[in-house]
Amino acid sequence: MKALKSYTIPFVGLKIGEHHFDFQIDNTFFEHFEYDEFNAVDVKIDLKFEKKSTLLELHFSAEGLVNIDCDITNEPYDQSISDSFKLVVKFGNEYNDDNEDILIVPHGEYEINVAQYIYELIVLAVPVKRVHPGIEDGTLQSDILSKLEELSPNEDIKTKSSEDIDPRWNNLKKLLTDK
Repeated sequence: MKALKSYTIPFVGLKIGEHHFDFQIDNTFFEHFEYDEFNAVDVKIDLKFEKKSTLLELHFSAEGLVNIDCDITNEPYDQSISDSFKLVVKFGNEYNDDNEDILIVPHGEYEINVAQYIYELIVLAVPVKRVHPGIEDGTLQSDILSKLEELSPNEDIKTKSSEDIDPRWNNLKKLLTDK
């Protein structure tokens, strides 16, 4: 985690008021978390850091593209993401991150690492069901998609008539109606 030092913000030296930090996130960031769901990442994080006398307010906003594989065809595509997150940092006797929106740090703390919050913001901004946009508009041509269409059941299959049904089933149906 030493490589994530660039995501540590020393807030002791900052004046009271609003400060801005920008982070450009790529694949090397996610390698530190051993997260390999993304083929490529190009996300810009804009962090508005507001220092007040008794607390800190952090407003994260993420904009960019992640290249992921489609759940249906396994074809890679670029998924645009846009999300935001607000974190309040308060000071207390001991470290506590039980609440997802409030972080309590000890009084003697002088810096905060925001890497985990950036990681969660980006991962949670990606849709749960990943569908290639070419599937929805019908423009995607892939071997997997054509094989799925070939193997899908046809809706033109005629319903079986009573003559096609095995007569043993009719005898069993009589048992249901006999009392």
